[in-house]
Amino acid sequence: MPRSRLVAIDRALSDAVDRLRFADPVTHVYNPLAYARAPHELYLERYGKGPKEALFLGMNPGPFGMAQTGIPFGEVEHARDWLKVSAPVSRPKDEHPKRPIEGFDCARSEVSGRRLWGWAKARFETPERFFERFFVVNYCPLVFMEGPTGKNRVPEKLPAEEREPLFEACDEALRQVVRELSPRLVIGVGTWARDRAKLALEGFDVAFGTVLHPSPASPAANRGWEKQAEAQLAELGVTIL
Repeated sequence: MPRSRLVAIDRALSDAVDRLRFADPVTHVYNPLAYARAPHELYLERYGKGPKEALFLGMNPGPFGMAQTGIPFGEVEHARDWLKVSAPVSRPKDEHPKRPIEGFDCARSEVSGRRLWGWAKARFETPERFFERFFVVNYCPLVFMEGPTGKNRVPEKLPAEEREPLFEACDEALRQVVRELSPRLVIGVGTWARDRAKLALEGFDVAFGTVLHPSPASPAANRGWEKQAEAQLAELGVTIL
């Protein structure tokens, strides 16, 4: 079976970011497009057929979500039991002792992923109904960890000389995904992702919007993320029947 266009895009992105190097305080970098390639590509092949009404764009993988399962916002239970995506996951070459990769055996639940996919399950019932209209990707595929604690470092906090080649590769991949899926709307999950999309997709015939990031670190998201996200979608003209 020939690879889908999305798979080809992400394999090229994986190769491009694997050539990059990052300095202190970053001590470990995970690329789930490589070690979690099997479930990631299963997700792309099963649900990534276009066109789509809207593309939800996250920032980068969380340590207990996509870092474990290869699926954007990929909280284990929802990825396995609702999306029905499960496949063997290997390990990064240089694994942080405080951030082990356990794949679908990971017992930690990523709150952001539980909220996003839990909302999709509650409102659309089946993955097929959700993905008929929408798709979810991350802008940056890498996880950055600092020092002995494994503290997460977000891409925007990287120094300019490291950010620029990384963002160049991620921008090009996003442009290709948008050409493939032809969404009318790119929705940043958080304002940072929306702003990156605007820069990458300048000149594209696409509208931009944002929904509140479902992170538990956000006090607003902890006050009923689902209702707030739906209100923001309604303002963008996205109806949820």
